[in-house]
Amino acid sequence: MGATVVWLALTISPSKTARPIVPPSVTLLAANGTVIARKGAITDRPVDVRALPDHVGKAFVAIEDRRFYHHHGLDPRGLARAAWHDLRERRMREGGSTITQQLAKLVYLSSDRSVGRKAREALIALWLEAWLNKDEILSRYLSDAYFGDNVYGLSAAARHYFSKTPERLTVGEAALLAGLMKAPSRLAPSTNLAGARARAALVANAMVEAGFINRVEAERATAKLRLKPADEPVQGSWFSDWVLPSAPANADDVYARTILRTTLDVHLQRLAEAAVKQVRAPGAQVALVAMRPDGRVVAMVGGRNYRVSSFNRATQAKRQSGSTFKLFVYLAALRAGMTPDDLVDDRPITIGNWSPRNSDGQYLGQIPLREAFARSSNVAAVRLSQRVGPRAVITAAHDLGVRSALQPDVGIALGTSGTTLIELASAYAAVSGGAYPVRPYGLAAQSSDRSHANLQHLDEREREMLLDLLAAAVNTGTARGAGLTTQVFGKTGTSQDNRDALFVGFAGGLVTAVWIGRDDNKPLPGVAGGGLPAHVWQTFMGNAIGARPAKAKLPRSVDPDDGLGGVIDSVFDRLRHVFHF
Repeated sequence: MGATVVWLALTISPSKTARPIVPPSVTLLAANGTVIARKGAITDRPVDVRALPDHVGKAFVAIEDRRFYHHHGLDPRGLARAAWHDLRERRMREGGSTITQQLAKLVYLSSDRSVGRKAREALIALWLEAWLNKDEILSRYLSDAYFGDNVYGLSAAARHYFSKTPERLTVGEAALLAGLMKAPSRLAPSTNLAGARARAALVANAMVEAGFINRVEAERATAKLRLKPADEPVQGSWFSDWVLPSAPANADDVYARTILRTTLDVHLQRLAEAAVKQVRAPGAQVALVAMRPDGRVVAMVGGRNYRVSSFNRATQAKRQSGSTFKLFVYLAALRAGMTPDDLVDDRPITIGNWSPRNSDGQYLGQIPLREAFARSSNVAAVRLSQRVGPRAVITAAHDLGVRSALQPDVGIALGTSGTTLIELASAYAAVSGGAYPVRPYGLAAQSSDRSHANLQHLDEREREMLLDLLAAAVNTGTARGAGLTTQVFGKTGTSQDNRDALFVGFAGGLVTAVWIGRDDNKPLPGVAGGGLPAHVWQTFMGNAIGARPAKAKLPRSVDPDDGLGGVIDSVFDRLRHVFHF
C-alpha cells in the first residue's frame, strides 16, 4: 500500500488535470489581418461548472455518471453492472467508469481495455478524489473531453457547433454535447446530425429520470435543437505548411489559441493562383514564389492542387535550375575582375569526355559577356566556370542565399546541382536589394528578428553589372517573354531534355520565381524557360505591379538549353501576344 501511495505521489500530479491534453490550434492571418488557415486541435478556455447554467453540468452527469456527487471516484453499482454485461458478452465491452475515472484516463492513461489499465485508472480516480472537489473534477473533465471534429473541451465545442459560449448553452444544446461522449467521432453533428439529435433525446430523457428537468422541458429542448456552426478556417495551404514549423508556442496561456500574422498578401496570392492556372501542359506541375527583396514571402503556390498533393514544389523539391544558375557563374566572373563588355569564347569545348553544346547549334566565336548571358550560351558559361573555378561559383551561390549542397563538378555552370525554387528567388532578391544573404520568412514577427549586422552589401559596381546582364536577358535575349512596360531583370532556365523550365526575375520591388516540370522528372517537350514560365511570370507580375506586357517582337535568340521545343514555345508565346489568343 505504501508503495502505491509513493507511486501516485511521484507520478500523478492533480495539477496536470488543469492543463489541456492536446496543443491548442494555431491561426494564421494574412498581412492585412484576414484569416488564412488554422492548424491543430480546436481548443478554448477551461470551464468552471459553477459558472455554467445548472442544466449544463447535469446533462453530462445524467448520461455519464448519475451518482457522480455520491461516490468517491468509483461507483460499485456501475462496476457491478459493467462486470455482469462483460461476463455475458465474454469480453470487456462496458467499463462502468465514473467521470473521475474518465478524467484519469484522459490525462494519465491510454485507451486500451486491459485489466491492468483499469486497475491503474481506479487508483488514480481515488487519488484525484482525495485532492480535488467534485466541481473541480467535473470542470476539468468538461475542459478536456473530446467532442469530435478535432474539438477538445466544452468551450471550444459550444463555439464550434453553436457559435456561443458554454454559459449560453440551452438544455437541448447541452444534451447534444453530453451525448457526444459515447462516440464523438461517429456522432459529431457536423457529419451525423440525425445521430447526434437522437442521442441528445436520450440524454434529455436521462435528465428527466434523474429529476433534473421535467418531461415537457425535455421535449421542448430537443424539438428546438438547431446547429449554428462557427465559421472557422480549416483549410491548409502550401504557405501555411511552410510557415507553421517556425510558429512559436504560447507559453503564457496553455489553453489560448495562438494567432500569428504572416507576410502573405491575399491580393498577390490570388493573382499567383490565377496565373499558374494558365499552365495546361499534360502531367505538369507548377510552382511560384514571390517575395520582397528582404525575403518577405508574399505569395506561394506549390503545385496544381493542394488537396490532391500538399507537397510544396516551391520549398521542398530540389530540381536542376538550368540556366538560372548562370547568375552565380557570372557573379564569380565579375568578382574576378571581368566586365559585361569583356569577351568570352562562344565556340565548342571538350572537357574530358564531356562536350557541352549550345542546343541551337549556333556558335558565334568571341562575344561580350553581356551577349553570352543574354543568349544563355552554355559553352561560354562553362568556360567562365573553368576560368574562375567551380569553388568560386559555389561561393557566389551560397553568398546570395542558396543553401543546398552544390557539387564542384564541370557541369555546375549549367545548373546540374539540385536547388529549391525559393532558394533561387532568395538569390535574385539579393541582387534586387543589394544585400545578402536573403533568408525568406513568412511570419511578420520575424522581420524584427533579422540581424542586419549579419547582412553584407553587394559591391555596388558588381551589382550594377549583374543588373546589366539580367536586363539584357529580358531586353534582347532568351527572357523576352517576360517583358513588361517597366524595366525587368531576370533569367530563363531549362534543364536537360526539358525536364525543368524556370524563370526568375524581379521588377517594381517584387521578386518572383516560376518553375514548371513533372514530379516523375519526365521531359515536357516544348516547355522551356522562355515560354510558359516566362508567360506565367509576366501575367502575375504585370497584374501585381500594374504593368502591361511589353510590345511583342519575335526573339532574335532562344535559350540554347531549350532545343527545338524551346524555339517553338517561344515563338508561339510571342504570336499569342500579337494576336491575343
